[in-house]
Amino acid sequence: MSPGTSSENTDTRSSDGRQRPTKASASGARKASPAAKGGKIAAPDRKPSSAPAARRSVGPKNGRIEKSGAKTANGATGIFSGYSKGPYENAFDEMFDANSEVRAPYKGIHKALAPSDRADLNNRVDALGRAFVDQGITFSLSGQERPFPLDVVPRVISATEWAKLERGITQRVKALEMFLDDIYGEQEILRDGVVPKRLVTSCEHFHRQAVGIKPPNGVRIHVAGIDLIRDEQGDFRVLEDNLRSPSGVSYVMENRRTMARVFPDLFSSHRVRAVADYSSQLLKALRASAAFNEADPNVVVLTPGVANSAYFEHSLLARQMGVELVEGRDLFCRDNVVYMRTTQGEQRVDVIYRRIDDDFLDPMQFRPDSMLGVAGLLNAARAGNVVISSAVGNGVGDDKLVYTYVPEIIEYYLGEKPSLGNVDTLRCWLDDEREEVLDRIDELVVKPVEGSGGYGIVFGPDATRDELDVLARKVRADPRGWIAQPVVQLSTVPTKIGDRLQPRHVDLRPFAVNDGESVWVLPGGLTRVALPEGSLVVNSSQGGGSKDTWVLASRASESERELGGDELVSGKDLPPAQQTEQGPEATANPMEQQQQQQQQGRSQTRFGSQGVSE
Repeated sequence: MSPGTSSENTDTRSSDGRQRPTKASASGARKASPAAKGGKIAAPDRKPSSAPAARRSVGPKNGRIEKSGAKTANGATGIFSGYSKGPYENAFDEMFDANSEVRAPYKGIHKALAPSDRADLNNRVDALGRAFVDQGITFSLSGQERPFPLDVVPRVISATEWAKLERGITQRVKALEMFLDDIYGEQEILRDGVVPKRLVTSCEHFHRQAVGIKPPNGVRIHVAGIDLIRDEQGDFRVLEDNLRSPSGVSYVMENRRTMARVFPDLFSSHRVRAVADYSSQLLKALRASAAFNEADPNVVVLTPGVANSAYFEHSLLARQMGVELVEGRDLFCRDNVVYMRTTQGEQRVDVIYRRIDDDFLDPMQFRPDSMLGVAGLLNAARAGNVVISSAVGNGVGDDKLVYTYVPEIIEYYLGEKPSLGNVDTLRCWLDDEREEVLDRIDELVVKPVEGSGGYGIVFGPDATRDELDVLARKVRADPRGWIAQPVVQLSTVPTKIGDRLQPRHVDLRPFAVNDGESVWVLPGGLTRVALPEGSLVVNSSQGGGSKDTWVLASRASESERELGGDELVSGKDLPPAQQTEQGPEATANPMEQQQQQQQQGRSQTRFGSQGVSE
């Protein structure tokens, strides 16, 4: 995302008279013991205003959809007329079944949109784009800043479907939490041979510096982004686990706010579960992670800086949580304690929600040339004086080879079968599976284990013989560095293309927040859509867009229902921001800007076909 709204970091005065960042009134119960076993979106030079976008008139009759008089019976009628699967014949269509009947979760959306006037729908599309520009949600394509495409047709997930996804995501996060605690502790799973030790120790993101660092409440994964696809049979499968700093949740919240402004009539007729609770759930988890003797922990969001592609998200989350948005130069360590420079003097920091890669986090432990991190931070964490969220070394859980062992990891720690299956994957580091990959290389999707953003992925059916020969040599030279998967036809959802609605491939990233007591899953998540016809690539730099993701409530209640009025789109005003003291270099120098941008490979929401980065 573009650097958007500047952080409106806030402060209030605590009971002892000290100036402290704003906190939630209740942090929730804390565990008394560790957790038990059982598409590049570029940053423009400008910063858009933090003021909310003005509400616009997007159509006649107070936002009601204009009727065109077209037939509105079930099936591909009205504005859906001419809806044809075409090159998507083998994909699972989420709105229409094989008989062109509307599936139950989409009946309300279809009924509302089918008779709509095309001109009115076009006006609403324009309004969505204007709202994103007003909010500064743009990306760079061919050197031009453009609004990130938000489609007018939401993706709808039934309460029953979501309950299964929620169980599977929760199960997965719990098991991976225990796995990370184990490999940086007793390493029992390695001794028992469930996961090969050399697989873990050869992982680029396994940091021996993190061995023995035990978070106060035992939580290492505070936020997880579990990437899902829906296969040809309509079954959801896990494509990838993101356990470091998964981004994209700001799109989820802004998509919902914008859709509520432009389509209030749709929300008033559906029971859609809210997404606005994410920031409060995240703050609760961060506060719960602090040392037990800290009654009012000071939480900050650590960003690489304004040149980072996800700066808008960093700023948005800090503002919504009411905590400080800081850069590395705003913090320093003394006697294994982290402090923040402010206009009111030094303030101790208890929890750092970092959006910086491990390698840049502490120049004393990792890259000595890092200008983004805080010298001595890891020692402060080891001493128990600060919590780093998410924990250093979580990237082992992101490893695409470790991903293939997650079903065994779930059974080992939880004694359960996985609720959500993986995509079938061949591991090139195993001799027999490598030979199968080489024999079938022209029909598989071959991915680099450490790749991100879809880079380095080779689609066998689309590759030339020379490209396949080069790939085969790379696989033989570095078997640990490659996996292969069958080409999966991602599910499709009707998407506005020109003046018509046509099928387009989608995927989904739900976000889970772990506070040590429970795992909370944001209802819905970020749906990406591949806009070019036949494309499986959903990242924005290659023509992708997004959809608002609706999870329908199982019953109507005020806590589960989102309305189309001001209570949905207007936020509570925050107190004035406390200013941090940034020192003599208020503007990043060229080297610092370069390092900020280098974080994009992990912090931006970039998806390749069947290959996802953060």
